Amino acid sequence: MMTPSTEVELAEAIVGAQSALRIQGGGTRDIGAPVSGEPVSTTGLSGVSLYEPGALTLVAGAGTPLEEIEATLAAEGQRLAFEPMDHRALLDTTGTSTIGGVVAGNISGPRRIQAGACRDSLLGVRFVDGAGRVLKNGGRVMKNVTGYDLVKLMAGSWGTLGVLTEVSLKVQAVPEAVGCVLINGLLDADAVAAMSAALGSPYDVSGAAHAPAGVDGHPVTMIRIEGLEASVAYRAAKLTEALAGFGGDVSVERDADKVAAGWAWVRDVTVMQGGEGDVWRISVKPSDGPKLVETLRARHSDISVLYDWGGGLVWVQVPKGSDVRSTPIDGHATLIRGISESRASLPVFQPEPAPLAALSQGLRAKFDPRGILNPGLMG
Repeated sequence: MMTPSTEVELAEAIVGAQSALRIQGGGTRDIGAPVSGEPVSTTGLSGVSLYEPGALTLVAGAGTPLEEIEATLAAEGQRLAFEPMDHRALLDTTGTSTIGGVVAGNISGPRRIQAGACRDSLLGVRFVDGAGRVLKNGGRVMKNVTGYDLVKLMAGSWGTLGVLTEVSLKVQAVPEAVGCVLINGLLDADAVAAMSAALGSPYDVSGAAHAPAGVDGHPVTMIRIEGLEASVAYRAAKLTEALAGFGGDVSVERDADKVAAGWAWVRDVTVMQGGEGDVWRISVKPSDGPKLVETLRARHSDISVLYDWGGGLVWVQVPKGSDVRSTPIDGHATLIRGISESRASLPVFQPEPAPLAALSQGLRAKFDPRGILNPGLMG
């Protein structure tokens, strides 16, 4: 494995490559079609080079461990707004997640419904493209929008347009208090309706999830609110009143550690960890989610389900080798964990419409003219 320690070394390695390169950060997210190529790790490009808490801005090498980023921010009472998922337990991988890997995959957790995705916190990037050119795009403050679209394109490109070497991010303060309104016993459709009502309320919800089988095996719907102590108490009371009409038992959890543990359980899809089936991540219109799950349950007697983003993100675990796209889906389905045969034969990422596919191919041809960066990973 090549582990360049400088941007120059990385550029030289790419220029000198005679065949495909398999780009990775800490190797914790083995997602996408299998890539045959010499591994290139960005873990040598590590370290926080700039952190200005007052400006809510951080700049770090792409190989910087996510844990280091989070610890640095926590020391100043700050955090990454987009709450990135830890895939290791779900995918049974080891290693250390890197901030570059998070950006490359646009990894975003439950707070996306309020704070946006990873790409929405991304201010600037440096990367080396497939021709060995070192490119810089964006800036360190949001008002610097030069080339901003390319910054967003790098988030979610999975190393197919270039190898990230540095990222600039906006961060946010950790709120003073947190609360979680819990509704026990709702059916999927009722839970989605309750989450939609909460998200449509004026109470600034930062998380809305539903597990048909929670930690105790029974259905639980979770609505998170964050902010100042008095505000959280007021909004929790109002949401409790507003959601009482959906049925189920409504309560409020105010213990910060318990709330954090509950949302880490959602964020990391703990309910599907250690399972035997394939895991799909499906983005749909929230009201369509329960219908989709009902259809999948009719086809497969034993599936596991978790709704996040108010029902707009549906995680499903189905028997090995099952293609959920054989069920009509008005949305996007990505195979996150699958047997090797599925990953080799099925499009892991949602197939793009022809015009968008042509645009994607054009971008890859421009930034990776030899087609050596994670070729075939995204289809």
